[in-house]
Amino acid sequence: MKIIVKSLLKGLAIILPLVITIEVLRWLLSMVENVLAPLLQLILPGEWYLPGMAILGFVLICIAIGYSTRWPSLDWLWQLPGKALMKLPGTKQVYGILQDIIDVMSGKNFTDGSVVLVKLPTSEIELIGIVTKQGGQPNDRMSSLMQEDQLAVFMPMAYNVGGYTIIVPRSCTRNIDMKPAEALQLVLSGGLGSNKAPGKNL
Repeated sequence: MKIIVKSLLKGLAIILPLVITIEVLRWLLSMVENVLAPLLQLILPGEWYLPGMAILGFVLICIAIGYSTRWPSLDWLWQLPGKALMKLPGTKQVYGILQDIIDVMSGKNFTDGSVVLVKLPTSEIELIGIVTKQGGQPNDRMSSLMQEDQLAVFMPMAYNVGGYTIIVPRSCTRNIDMKPAEALQLVLSGGLGSNKAPGKNL
């Protein structure tokens, strides 16, 4: 019986991530296809349209929008919808959280040395965190609450979307060579992931 349960858990560990990932991708691709396909069918002759062209069109639109942000005027234009959502009650929280998560995972607004080890007081224990603010930054609300030598560090929690933001002296931290997205993946998985050290191939 024990070996059956153990085999079941191991099988679930292999299958569930695959199923969930495939379902999320399927939902996203289906949504894009359902939204853009009617528009393309209006533009193209009926016999020209092929399934999947809406997804290709979506990818090309994303590339075009991303490239156009090189010009400040167009970048400002694309920022308008997000700014409008940030002013609406309810949508502000949802949009803001999603935007922050994407920014963190993409490494946006992070400089080299953003990932640090934070040493706990009177202890040899260190926790992985991501520096989000530094004291002394002008026109920043959180930074104005901090001293010059303090850092705001986000401490993610394993197997949880949440975490804590703590304010610590810079002397309590030391930088490690890791990108924010890698640090998040490492901490969220409790260190059980298969991430390899840079430059090491098995």
